[in-house]
Amino acid sequence: MRRVHLPTSLDALWPLLDDPQARVMAGGTDLLVRLRASLPAGPICCLERIPALRGVSVSGRIVRIGSATTLTELLESEDIAAGLPLLGAAVRQLGSPLVRNQATLGGNICTASPAGDTLPALYALGATLELASQASTRAVPVENFITGPGRTVLRPGEILAAVCVPLPDSGAIQHFEKMGRRRALAISVASLAACLELDGGRIRRISLALGSVAPTVLRCREAEEWLAGRELTADNLTQAAELVQVAVHPVSDVRATADYRRQVAANLLLRLEAHRP
Repeated sequence: MRRVHLPTSLDALWPLLDDPQARVMAGGTDLLVRLRASLPAGPICCLERIPALRGVSVSGRIVRIGSATTLTELLESEDIAAGLPLLGAAVRQLGSPLVRNQATLGGNICTASPAGDTLPALYALGATLELASQASTRAVPVENFITGPGRTVLRPGEILAAVCVPLPDSGAIQHFEKMGRRRALAISVASLAACLELDGGRIRRISLALGSVAPTVLRCREAEEWLAGRELTADNLTQAAELVQVAVHPVSDVRATADYRRQVAANLLLRLEAHRP
């Protein structure tokens, strides 16, 4: 039988992680499936009762989200609704309400799936992750955290403690769209998160992140650089969409072919024209 630990503080957690077989669990909606399938036996260290890992706070222009904060708590947060609607839109399309009641932001990040719904939003917003161990704390941009499907730069004895997201300008457009094989409760075939600032009809700054079209979530800087300084028009978006099609590296699987994903990724970018003033 597998042992389950329920520490109530970080000081109580650290010694438990000295066991090389220990597994850290936040919500468990992904990890429990993997444990049943193939992961070796070892104790589970749950994070849900550690107050330091929960909640949303704002300091200056930074929103700090504890890694064990559930997705439902994010949707209920006034700070997320007011400052980070892009993240809220991504969370709202992740699973069912029952799943969101249990799943956590940290869990969705550490699963490191290219189809993780919160990841494109965090990439587009320029989030930084706070990684903590008994000995130290370090900050890692979310783009540098995930190195491939299911792989991260977490070291032994280290956990994701918090997600720090800079607040975009108040007038910034925050956009998220996901395409799946059905309208709800579907893993994405492709998704797009975008954050852009306009000066009149001209794009002053833009960040674009695509999910499910590469081994990790992809920031398409070629399209960003091409669009910056140009008008938000259908013609310009069409040009940028061609750059997206070149930049992505999708695979074919049971949900879609690589060619279909490439086309959907480009089409998602064209939807930004709806934000044209």
